[in-house]
Amino acid sequence: MTQVDNPKNIPSQGGATIRTAGSTTGFSPLDDQVDPQEYAHLLDLYDSSFRNIAEGEVVKGTVLKVTPSEVIVDVGYKSEGIIPVDEFLDETGQITVQPGDIVDVLLERTEDREGYVVLSREKAEKMKIWDEVEKAYAERKVVIGRVIERIKGGLAVDIGVRAFLPGSQIDVRPVRNLDALRGQELRMRVIKVNKKRGNIVLSRKVLLEEENAEKKKHTLDTLAEGKVLRGVVKNITDYGAFIDLGGIDGLLHITDMSWGRVSHPSELFQVNQEIDVIVLKYDPATERVSLGHKQLHQDPWSNVIERYPVGARLTGKVVSLTDYGAFVELEPGVEGLIHVSEFDDSHQKGKVDKLDLQVGETYQMKIIKLIPSERKIGLSIRALKNDEFRADWEAYTETAGRPEVTLGDHFKHQQ
Repeated sequence: MTQVDNPKNIPSQGGATIRTAGSTTGFSPLDDQVDPQEYAHLLDLYDSSFRNIAEGEVVKGTVLKVTPSEVIVDVGYKSEGIIPVDEFLDETGQITVQPGDIVDVLLERTEDREGYVVLSREKAEKMKIWDEVEKAYAERKVVIGRVIERIKGGLAVDIGVRAFLPGSQIDVRPVRNLDALRGQELRMRVIKVNKKRGNIVLSRKVLLEEENAEKKKHTLDTLAEGKVLRGVVKNITDYGAFIDLGGIDGLLHITDMSWGRVSHPSELFQVNQEIDVIVLKYDPATERVSLGHKQLHQDPWSNVIERYPVGARLTGKVVSLTDYGAFVELEPGVEGLIHVSEFDDSHQKGKVDKLDLQVGETYQMKIIKLIPSERKIGLSIRALKNDEFRADWEAYTETAGRPEVTLGDHFKHQQ
């Protein structure tokens, strides 16, 4: 390394400075003991001892010293480069180098008008990144970037340098809320690069399509009716949910979601939720897949005879009112009907609300009919009240000892 007399910090292009001035070789033409020709020869040897590096080249240098404001780097040339410490700070503001570290720097100019070297670590990093981007483009490699912000037409992404991800290239399906992607890391592929103009265009959609094609092939090879699969809810509609099985979507219809009553699929599932489904039907020609979820659980009607025998008294919740009666849920998946004629003895034709039944309320009733094969259960409030009246009547006549007593006498006695 050269000796430095009266070092100076000289501004350079690219934000870096160099420390030089007064370099000495240890020889002088004024020295009577040194022949001038020999001195010139020694100078040539001295100059040739430095590295042969060209402007615009990224070279490796050794960090000699780190100060609060600058980093001094030796690149094996005549002078030591001084680079602002800002170029060596991480996201938290901490200095990332120390003396002895090897770093890449860009040699912008070997000499300016004063004979100083111009170095830049920041530009060296960007050049390396551009080289990597061009390589990724040529070799179709995956790049990983962080979404910076939403801009016109898409997203700005940081992959070491700023790049553009068009809205149409974000996903295989349209993405409505681009702001929700801010800060996320995405895997993408470079689909266009122009180093001269500083343009990089990315695509996540292309990568997803390629990955989905591989997943789809594997899924189709193993897909069969009756097979239980784990999928992800991708979209919810009024009539069902689309489930991603791995490169191919299947439809889970609302009627196959639960044995119970379901008003809307969103009551049971959410987008991006993982669920187990069973393949009900698969058409290889159209690649359409029908899925079921309730089929993974026992049908509540399978043993309804044991649990709901005719004559049993129970409590049920009214879930729907019609002109001909009220539908009552006995348990999820098992419903019965109270016909208007079974409301009570005072019921009038066409007066469904005679008893003021309310949807969502529970009532006492009696099972008067059961047809498991048709999934029908007949319920009655009138029959339950008749039983109660009959029980009261029998209790009264036994106590009074007068079988000839009338029903009016019974009510008179209760009052």
